[in-house]
Amino acid sequence: MKNKSLITGFSKLSKDDKLKFISEWLKDTELIHEIKSFWHNDVKVQKLLDEFSENTITNFPIPFGVAPNFLINDKEYLVPMVIEESSVIAAAANSAKFWFDKGGFQAEILGTKKIGQVHFLWKGDARKFEFALKDLKEKLIRETYHINANMKKRGGGILDFEIVDMTHAMPDYYQLKATFDTRDSMGANFINSCLEEFAFILKDFFSESEYFTGSEKECTVIMSILSNYTPECLVNIKLETEVENFAHIDNELTAEQFVDKFEKAVRIAQVDVHRATTHNKGIFNGIDSIALATGNDFRAIEACGHTYAARDGQYKSLTDIEIRNGIFTYNLTVPLALGTVGGLTSLHPLAKFSLRLLDNPEAEELMKITAAVGMANNFGALKSLVTKGIQKGHMKMHLMNILNSLKASDAEKKQAVEYFKHHKVSYSSVQGFLEKIRVISVNK
Repeated sequence: MKNKSLITGFSKLSKDDKLKFISEWLKDTELIHEIKSFWHNDVKVQKLLDEFSENTITNFPIPFGVAPNFLINDKEYLVPMVIEESSVIAAAANSAKFWFDKGGFQAEILGTKKIGQVHFLWKGDARKFEFALKDLKEKLIRETYHINANMKKRGGGILDFEIVDMTHAMPDYYQLKATFDTRDSMGANFINSCLEEFAFILKDFFSESEYFTGSEKECTVIMSILSNYTPECLVNIKLETEVENFAHIDNELTAEQFVDKFEKAVRIAQVDVHRATTHNKGIFNGIDSIALATGNDFRAIEACGHTYAARDGQYKSLTDIEIRNGIFTYNLTVPLALGTVGGLTSLHPLAKFSLRLLDNPEAEELMKITAAVGMANNFGALKSLVTKGIQKGHMKMHLMNILNSLKASDAEKKQAVEYFKHHKVSYSSVQGFLEKIRVISVNK
């Protein structure tokens, strides 16, 4: 065990010196060469990547794949997906192909509002806000004009304000809640800059306003920060077709039987939290992969989506289904705060390529594409679950990972791929197969 000692000055070391420090820490001089092998061969690109984060020592490659045949609002897309889970892109592509001649994915934006809050403590008569709010709004807009002007020119900016009384939850606790439209940017920096300015303006307003007296003229700002929960920045995806179009989706089920099982699987995700969590995780398999490919914040997107799934007090499916008069209708409604300008979307070479591959969409179009991919992955997962089961296809896709972990040669991989076209894949079965063919090879 290493002696405990505070490491100081690590961030000031050069990248080479950081690697040297780590190799000494691990007592492994060989790792320096291995870690450096992941550096980009273009020095300018590597410098750009290094500056995205702090204490960078190398790059962490994740596969960048493409799913074809996505038809969204009658426009065809090749979709970039960055993900390490082998079956996700295959599932998305298969679903896209299935729905291509059935109308594809119908997408609609339901809202684009984002939220920020100034959290503050104040002792006073909350009823006075009814009279003071109009003046406060005017002051907030007027004194943040220099921040808001460019966003307003693009058709967005600060939309509205309200004072939220939270004293039922914490003594003297209030919020200044603001709504924004950040157009094609995700908008975090813009929103947070506005909020921090709002905090100063709010304090001045209390001290200067004729509406307040005595201790009411003072407030204590706790913090000013955007909320990643954006329940009014929503997109809806719909899949709709005749039930009879599922006639050949499985050899053992009729169209009606498949649809009945599919509907029940969705209903289970609406009433059981354990299933709902995995159901929604399948949606975010697709959403996250697009977010990563386009340089968007997948962590914020996931946090928001899972909060939205629990908005009624119970965590449940983000999808809903209706079977009526022989028509299958499947809906996904999900909050997505995405950007196509600013941040990594404008800086990362592959993020820029991803947007180019998608025909340089505006933020609302990217919301539609991203949600459609989430829906595709969800449909693919449910289709497998109610028919052949998810492991058969998943493990077939996972075969190469198992072979690599067992250090199979190219010749052994070729034999294994052929063999497991007709046999069940598991770690032990692949290990057994390799042992068998290696014994045969030795005895030849």
